[in-house]
Amino acid sequence: EVQLVESGGGLVQPGGSLRLSCAASGFIFSISGMSWVRQAPGKGLEWVSSINRGASTTYAESVKGRFTISRNNAKNTLYLQMNSLKPEDTAVYYCQRLGTSVRGQGTQVTVSS
Repeated sequence: EVQLVESGGGLVQPGGSLRLSCAASGFIFSISGMSWVRQAPGKGLEWVSSINRGASTTYAESVKGRFTISRNNAKNTLYLQMNSLKPEDTAVYYCQRLGTSVRGQGTQVTVSS
């Protein structure tokens, strides 16, 4: 069974940083492309970033230069380093295996003073 468990969210002031983690199991993580997506209150899902099996990365324009996606295949874990956070980054963040709609339970990120 595919399982994705996100963690690391919280309340942070504008300009602050957080690092999200996603522990994966039930599939071969090292050969899987992975993404982070988010859902802000009252809005639909928004793609944030992806990383392929070769560790090539892509980012939404809204987070480019502020967020960094990475992976540790030995730990079956996906990360999202978020710097210079803005109030508009407030959302529930999910990790997702590329090519599927399977997501974890999400982790809440709130950016507010």
